[in-house]
Amino acid sequence: MFKGSIVAIATPFKNGRIDETALKKLVEFQIKNGTSGIVPCGTTGESPTLSTAEHERVIELCIKFSNKRVPIIAGTGSNSTEEAISLTKHAAQAGADAALIVSPYYNRPTQRGLYLHFKAIADSVDIPIILYNIASRTGVNIEPATMQKLAVECKNIVGVKEASGSLEQMATIKNLCGDDFILLSGDDTLTLPLLGIGGVGVISVVANIVPKDTAELVTAFEKGDVKKAQKLHNKLLPLVKAMFLETNPIPVKTAMGLMGLCSGDLRLPLCEMSEENLTKLKKTLRDYGLLKNK
Repeated sequence: MFKGSIVAIATPFKNGRIDETALKKLVEFQIKNGTSGIVPCGTTGESPTLSTAEHERVIELCIKFSNKRVPIIAGTGSNSTEEAISLTKHAAQAGADAALIVSPYYNRPTQRGLYLHFKAIADSVDIPIILYNIASRTGVNIEPATMQKLAVECKNIVGVKEASGSLEQMATIKNLCGDDFILLSGDDTLTLPLLGIGGVGVISVVANIVPKDTAELVTAFEKGDVKKAQKLHNKLLPLVKAMFLETNPIPVKTAMGLMGLCSGDLRLPLCEMSEENLTKLKKTLRDYGLLKNK
């Protein structure tokens, strides 16, 4: 159920508020272009700057707008276990198909603390849980042995979004946690390599602007057309790199604004791109065929 190209959808803002009309259009854009699932309120969705009410509203709207056409994997992580439980319970009650739980950030728990944190959340709901491992943002890595313990002891912890950058770690997770444990790339540059070691898809940033190509890459690999998958990987690579000219989601949100998908508005402490990086982004978008005369 949770495989293919899954978009970490951006949260559109207008005049400082959530632009619900634009969010509906983004959901339709994704589904129309072959996206296999939607993650609201992740890093790309600027979840740290959403109030609790806004966070819950975005999840509810994505569930409503998707109307069961694709699974909704609600981002409900927090550095507070109590808050994460509350957000995850809300997502389950609202009808989310699963929850994506980032490891606690800033407070840097031990591996036992991580285990107890995720277990407490998993025990509080019945919906599937996908862990999100991104030490570059959180300050702590979920070690493969910790994932194995969680996968064995918590039947609704079904997979991980791996953004460690280490294919060796990803392969170790696959070996320890078994074939049924869902391994998703958390890095667009590693989608193809991850598929090669048994991964089943990606939770993607770049899919916000090129959902069709991202979806076709995974589909081509699944069908055994490795050459097509490689061609798409190479085509996407410059665009993916441009999405990280500055902190995500600054570039992708800016690109979405330039393409007319939604406003490029960000919430502080995220701010507009530097002129130098904006020029680079525009050139990459033009080279890809996404932008004309801007």
